[in-house]
Amino acid sequence: MAWSWRLEKADGQSAGVAEETFSTQADAESWLGENWRGLRAGEVDKVTLLDGETVVYAMSLHDPE
Repeated sequence: MAWSWRLEKADGQSAGVAEETFSTQADAESWLGENWRGLRAGEVDKVTLLDGETVVYAMSLHDPE
């Protein structure tokens, strides 16, 4: 399966998906580590890691309160 990121706004509306897909979870997570600031600047508030169609986990791009 291909790994990918689903992108969401604060209100839960879709902000699309990351343009890239990845062959491993580690590659997907490395990409996020390099790009999360740009995603936040583009008004992405939450990301969900997908393995094909299966949700692996979701996380906020905001600092914990």
